[in-house]
Amino acid sequence: VQLQACGGGLVQAGGSLRLSCTPSGLIFNNYAMGWFRQAPGKEREFVAAISWSGDNPFYDGSVQGRFTISVGNYKNTVYLQMDSLKPEDTAVYYCAAATRKGLPITDGFLYSVWGQGTKVTVSS
Repeated sequence: VQLQACGGGLVQAGGSLRLSCTPSGLIFNNYAMGWFRQAPGKEREFVAAISWSGDNPFYDGSVQGRFTISVGNYKNTVYLQMDSLKPEDTAVYYCAAATRKGLPITDGFLYSVWGQGTKVTVSS
């Protein structure tokens, strides 16, 4: 099973992009989806997560109020709406499927299936 992420691109500061992520099949024990990002020369960091029911969205403080994570109407796609983008949001964004428990939703180890990444570049 793969996670197909798309929607990245080049945008000016203050602009918007919407990322989407769709599993190619059923992922066993998948109860939530997350978005992470990795900027050049930096470690991967948590961005946002949401359960497949659409409840309990959670955001990193750096994107709170600017990004919105949501689940599509047919519960098979997760979106990340990114508004008021800043140059520091430039990174490769990865979606991931949470299947493990017992860790904070921000912990990458919670997620066992990862997408290939989509690049977001925000120019100043």
